Amino acid sequence: MSWDQFFDYSDYGHLLSLVANSVLACAILGIVGGLIGVFVVQRDMAFAVHGISELSFAGAAAALLIGVDVLLGSILGSVIAAAIIGLLGARARDRNSIVGVLMPFGLGLGILCLALYQGRSANKFGLLTGQIVSVGGDQLWSLAGVSAIVFIALLIVWRPLTFDSLDPEAAAARGVPGRRLSLLFMLLLGLMVAVAVQIIGALLVLALLVTPAAAASRVTHSATLVPILSMAFGLVSALGGILIAVGSTLPVSPFITTISFVIWLICRDVGRTRDIRRFRRAAEAHALEAA
Repeated sequence: MSWDQFFDYSDYGHLLSLVANSVLACAILGIVGGLIGVFVVQRDMAFAVHGISELSFAGAAAALLIGVDVLLGSILGSVIAAAIIGLLGARARDRNSIVGVLMPFGLGLGILCLALYQGRSANKFGLLTGQIVSVGGDQLWSLAGVSAIVFIALLIVWRPLTFDSLDPEAAAARGVPGRRLSLLFMLLLGLMVAVAVQIIGALLVLALLVTPAAAASRVTHSATLVPILSMAFGLVSALGGILIAVGSTLPVSPFITTISFVIWLICRDVGRTRDIRRFRRAAEAHALEAA
């Protein structure tokens, strides 16, 4: 195998113009996915994201089988999964059990629908690993519309949702409607997972909805910097992935996930180095006081 088999950037400008919608879709998904990922990490719901993505995959596969809009099927599957988890999984233990039940059911149902589908095999593969290079104008507008709804809703409930995520008991004592906020957040997460599945696939959706926020939380604990860094990391991962994949014969998903993972590794190392230096300074200060 050689480089030329997988990469050819000789006509990069022309290729890039053909996937302008895909580039915009990646940018939108990277920003909004990074923002909602902050709450996914705070509420320890990475496993729930994966569970929702499996039901989203099942809905998309069923829509593909019966010949209706795939995004609509994906959203329907995600919202159903999010509602079930939000209503029945108030406690973390219950939530994980429910997700553990939903995941194999959704994956099995999706595989059944794909097995019955007689169309192009690329459509089947795209639901699992993403199909960013085929984003059309209508899909872009749908993705932008759903992402805008999620973004605006998060800004509206940002303060009470942050309070409930970091200290639910204190939030409840102050009158914050935690159960309703939890259900609302799950529905917003379901919508975001649905559009993310169209871009990066059901199997790799965590790379844009969890990893950027996890990386940001490794380098700072600032309530302002974490969401900003998370959105920046998501944007870099998504845009970097599509810009590399434009001149490649490989799917876009491996590039997005690899960039996202490398960012997390760097942030982890930066955070670890910072913690070591802080510990040493504290130890030196304690030694001076003792002397």
